[in-house]
Amino acid sequence: SGVLASALALNKIVAKKLFEREGIPTPRWVAVHEAERAGAAERIVSTLGLPCVVKPGQEGSSIGVTIVRQQGTLEEALDLAFRYGPEVLVEEYISGTEITGPVLGNDAPQVLPLIEIVPKNEFYDYQAKYTPGATDEIIPARITEAQAERARELTLAAHQFVGCRGMSRVDMIATPDEVYVLELQTIPGLTDTSLVPRAAEAAGMSFPQLVDRLIELALEERGGGGVGRES
Repeated sequence: SGVLASALALNKIVAKKLFEREGIPTPRWVAVHEAERAGAAERIVSTLGLPCVVKPGQEGSSIGVTIVRQQGTLEEALDLAFRYGPEVLVEEYISGTEITGPVLGNDAPQVLPLIEIVPKNEFYDYQAKYTPGATDEIIPARITEAQAERARELTLAAHQFVGCRGMSRVDMIATPDEVYVLELQTIPGLTDTSLVPRAAEAAGMSFPQLVDRLIELALEERGGGGVGRES
């Protein structure tokens, strides 16, 4: 993906606005700027209720993320998130099956097998992402075919609307009634514990084949499409 698409996706608040503009379901949210923090905790609780998820406005790998279940810990969670920048995103907590949709392709992107993420700790935090054995990754995800079809539809919608190219990963929560898009990663990891290589393997693609495919996609002529595409 280009610089613009990556910048749009990394800025979680901008990404939420884009999802809403495109009609992509996403958890309800509140943005808090450090200069307007006074009274923020009360506004968050009255708007979203508890539990809620507090995130830095621009970070990856779940750095600075806290699930807040009691109002007494909300200020501490905000303190942590503000260490990483002047804006914080707070989302309603939606209970469901955490899944991710990896995508490969430029003009004709394809969704790789969906992965269900089951961390052994409270949530899929930094340690769960990068510690071998800290998370169970189940392929295919244990969701209904209707949920899977909806997840694939939303994965492609987010990937294409933001203007991703080559590879991305869309993180979602599946509930019985809807699938909600949480975030989009334009440069997902390719480590031993990363999800895209796992999905590629499930699709019959070895790691060297995946790398070759990414190189091929990078060398293709880039075409238009998406708000994050660059000419």
